[in-house]
Amino acid sequence: MIKVLKSGVLLTIQDFGREGYRHLGVSKAGSLDPYAQIIANRLLNNNDNDAVLEITVGLCELEFTCDTVIALHGADLQATLDGHAIYPGWTYALKNKQVLSFATGRAGLRAYLAVKGGIQNAEVMGSKSTDLNACFGGFEGRSLTTGDEIPITPYYGEFIKVGAIAPAQRKLIRLHPSPHADLLGETLLSNFVSTAFKVSNNSNRMGVRLEHKNNLGHSHSLPSLGVSPGSIQLPPSGEPIVLLNDGQTTGGYPLLGTVIEADLRQFAQFRPLDTVEFKYVTFEEAAKAKQKLDGHLHQLSLALKNTL
Repeated sequence: MIKVLKSGVLLTIQDFGREGYRHLGVSKAGSLDPYAQIIANRLLNNNDNDAVLEITVGLCELEFTCDTVIALHGADLQATLDGHAIYPGWTYALKNKQVLSFATGRAGLRAYLAVKGGIQNAEVMGSKSTDLNACFGGFEGRSLTTGDEIPITPYYGEFIKVGAIAPAQRKLIRLHPSPHADLLGETLLSNFVSTAFKVSNNSNRMGVRLEHKNNLGHSHSLPSLGVSPGSIQLPPSGEPIVLLNDGQTTGGYPLLGTVIEADLRQFAQFRPLDTVEFKYVTFEEAAKAKQKLDGHLHQLSLALKNTL
């Protein structure tokens, strides 16, 4: 078991999330930085979709009540094991009663903790992820709190320390074109891609709100249409919202575009007041970006093949 001594700002169980239920109004949920989840799991020779802990901001403490091996990835939230510093991108062997603590970091917002064999909570609709809005999945459908005990499988086997670097971070986010380009007009879209936005404090797992000084306001109203993680809504106020995994499944605001798959993970790590810019790319450019990211994971698998 992992016992939560201090939960911090937000601590949840996540995997890749739920697919195939958006027509029923069920959000995806799941890790906001799936590549951090994948890398952490591969370092342990787990399945890519084994459930992990998503730690937002940090400030939490976890006691392990059995031996296991862990891997950290994502943001560096100044983790310590019994007071000794440990770092994202590496595996560590833990003994019964050891305490893993997180402070917080200056860059990045979310860390991912994988354990050998994955978190052993029950699946709901094909996923172990926590849906915080609908209150199901994960641990009783909620974020973890002090005193909760998270089921894991003890591991007493051989430990080989391995590590992996993360794919590069970027603040120039690539987009698929707007489906409402004719409605919004060339001037507004040109202003959008020439604006440096600041991440709002009013951001969460549902979406990242963006602040700016340019005029992107409008008076357009649309019938509700399907939206997904990566859709960028433009409310009449002119302050865009980048929808994330816990976002709604439909919406009536015009869309400025959709974040390409390779760049969506960046929004897991943007902190309030971070600067974000956008540019439109072709489908071919989006495919190449995804291939590059997949190539990073393939190289990791090859490197670990003869090690684990």
